[in-house]
Amino acid sequence: MLLYIIKRILYAIPILIGVNLITFILFFMVNSPNDMARSQLGAKQITPQMIEAWKESKGYNKPLFLNNKSKGISKITDTLFFQESLKLFTFNFGYSDNNRDIKEDIKERMYPSLAIALPTFIIGLVTNISLALIIILFRGTILDTTTMVVAVIIMSISGLFYIIAGQVLFSKMWHLVPISGYQSGFGAIKFVILPIIIGVFSGIGSSVRWYRSIFLEEINRDYIRTARAKGLSETSVLFKHLLPNGMLPILTGVVVIIPTLFMGSLIMESFFGIPGLGSYTIDAIKAQDFAIVKAMVFLGSFLYIVGLILTDISYTIFDPRIKLG
Repeated sequence: MLLYIIKRILYAIPILIGVNLITFILFFMVNSPNDMARSQLGAKQITPQMIEAWKESKGYNKPLFLNNKSKGISKITDTLFFQESLKLFTFNFGYSDNNRDIKEDIKERMYPSLAIALPTFIIGLVTNISLALIIILFRGTILDTTTMVVAVIIMSISGLFYIIAGQVLFSKMWHLVPISGYQSGFGAIKFVILPIIIGVFSGIGSSVRWYRSIFLEEINRDYIRTARAKGLSETSVLFKHLLPNGMLPILTGVVVIIPTLFMGSLIMESFFGIPGLGSYTIDAIKAQDFAIVKAMVFLGSFLYIVGLILTDISYTIFDPRIKLG
């Protein structure tokens, strides 16, 4: 087990380097360091000296990938890409272009993101699996067909529609919850309850269809027929036999999400004014703050890889037939 985890971590290093490389290429194709300097300085009359001074203070005066002025290995190491990437692998995110400590910002903003993501994940998982089991119980009936039609309709509508419709109905018309904003402590409940409801509802369609297909594949297995032959009721067959065995493929999509929960939802947090990591990333992109963008992309990639490793490990826990090689 330990050897497998070490191998997967070593495999993750070139992946993270590749993701970071793509981030650098895409960002600097759109914005040059001079453009970033002009955006951050914000003065009406910006001189070339001011631009060079800002670039030097942020380290953007170095070449991106190859320093022809240096010799030997310094041609690679004395570059913006190498030095910035090396800091990321030590989780030293540094400071944003407006001199804010990125690590402290992440610590502060992860809690509002979790306040939305964690309840949405747990409630959605329980709701979707329960609905899928009910559909399997009444499979082949009008309830099964109707539910699948509704599920397709739900998943075919853009998430933006649910956000706007929820704000109009629950906030503007019925005045049940605030339309946007956030408050720390227990006061946050009134601000996050609507995003949670919208998050759960918008994900029902695709998740229920996926879980239903998994359970339908399991319902015709030999162990299910054996359980029925022993005289067990259909509900006992579903919850004692079908559900535990059907959870293995569900782990693929569930465990990998858990480490990435605190990254937040880009669209949801922006529309509801939640000061989480999702809105933090959007604001950084708008402000052309490359320091924050590369930190958030690296962190998201790292957490996704951690989720994949946890998924493989969970396979061996739930199914002893699978061996880690």
